[in-house]
Amino acid sequence: MPNITLITLINAPKERVFDLSRSIDLHQQSLLHTNEKAVAGKTKGLIEVGETVTWHAIHLFETRALTVKITQMQPFESFTDEMLQGDFKSMHHEHLFSNSNNITTMKDVFSFEAPYGILGKIFCSIYLTKYMTRLLAQRNLTIKEYAETDKWKTIINS
Repeated sequence: MPNITLITLINAPKERVFDLSRSIDLHQQSLLHTNEKAVAGKTKGLIEVGETVTWHAIHLFETRALTVKITQMQPFESFTDEMLQGDFKSMHHEHLFSNSNNITTMKDVFSFEAPYGILGKIFCSIYLTKYMTRLLAQRNLTIKEYAETDKWKTIINS
């Protein structure tokens, strides 16, 4: 099962970064190139524990659907989303936040498994792990951009 760990340092309060990470609207903004849209469940605002969202996006030349549920949340410290339905055999994404000297460390631990046995494992090692790493990194750069500028005010009402 591939595991991707990304660390993003963000010059912004942990609370702001946490909320931006839960934003359905910012998630869609960060992945415009895949035409990512929330189509069912929570489709706007900040997702909460127990809520689901179904995403439609174009990946590998095809529109794909992924439904995830927020299965754990400790405000401003962490939250976890897990796949309920989609193209992966399984998917688990932990979002972890810590702060030191006004710098927030946002850590993603993304684990997934492709279907199709050995063929899925080969596809992961050749292509899918790198593809997913790029998608997560793009999302994190968008969160960083919004958190470190006044753009966050267009996403979070405070």
